[in-house]
Parts: sequence; C-alpha cells; structure tokens
Amino acid sequence: MMRRISSLGLVLLVALLCLPLSVASAQEGKIGYVDSQRIFAESKDFADAQAKFDKDVAAWNKQAEEMQTEIEQLEQDLKSQSLMLSKEKREEKERALQAKKDAYQQYVEGTFGPGGKAERRNAELIKPIRDRVIAVIEKIAIEENYAIVLDASTTSIAYGKRSLDLTERVIEETKKQE
Repeated sequence: MMRRISSLGLVLLVALLCLPLSVASAQEGKIGYVDSQRIFAESKDFADAQAKFDKDVAAWNKQAEEMQTEIEQLEQDLKSQSLMLSKEKREEKERALQAKKDAYQQYVEGTFGPGGKAERRNAELIKPIRDRVIAVIEKIAIEENYAIVLDASTTSIAYGKRSLDLTERVIEETKKQE
C-alpha cells in the first residue's frame, strides 16, 4: 500500500508541476512577425503620401536652387565690379551677399535639417498610415493570441516559420481600409 501511494503521489506531483507550465504557455500566446517595408511598399495610401512628399521636396529644392543661383550671381557681380566700387558700396554689397548666404543656410537647415519642414511633413503624411497598420497588427495579434509581433525589417530575425509571418494578412486587411 505504501508503494502505491508514493507512486500515485509522484504522478500527482509531476502533474502539478507541469500544470503551471502548460497554463503559462497557453496564456503567453504565440510570436509572429511582419515585414513593414513590404506592407508599406504595397500600400496605395503610402504611395500617395510618398508622391505628395516628393512633390513638396521638389518645391523646396527648387527654392534652395533659386537662392543658390542668386548668391552665385551676387558673388559674380561683386567680383566683376569690386575694383569700380567705392569701399562703402563694396562693403554694402558684401553685407547683402552675406545676408543672402545666411538666409540660404537658414532655409536649408530649417527645411532639410533635423526637425525641419521635410521631417515634419513626412511624419504628418505617414503617421495616419503607420497608425492604421499598427492597429491592424494589434487586431490580428489579439484575435489570434499572438503575445509578440516583431518587425522583420527593423529586427534581425535569423529564422521564422512562414506560418508565423503575418505580413500578407496585414496587407490584405489594410487594403480593405484604403
């Protein structure tokens, strides 16, 4: 009788020890991944946003080129007229040239530098699309019990089962919302 109880006790002990592991595994869910570059590449809304951004950048580049051309013309005028100008007039033209250079530098930094117009415009155009994609990923993750969804385009994933790749499903769902 003693041997039977200890065998039964051992089986119960093993079962009790395994139960928390299986419950924890079930609660933690699965891990999936997406390729956000592919999602955005196949998004009509992203392509439209990129076209708008490119148009804005072209306009800003044109403005910068016009400013640069004006500076070059002023430099050329100053160089060709420098011997004929009085000291005061030459200094006045040099100050005007420096003011144009400063304005150009300020324009370039304010437009293309960190936190500039280009960066803000890009964020403004892309944010609603990114938010929608994230919402779709969250919806799929919750519905299908994914605990974590990684982005293969920003995270190094050495191997992932194709069955864990949610990219195609995210693309399909976002296309429904476009």
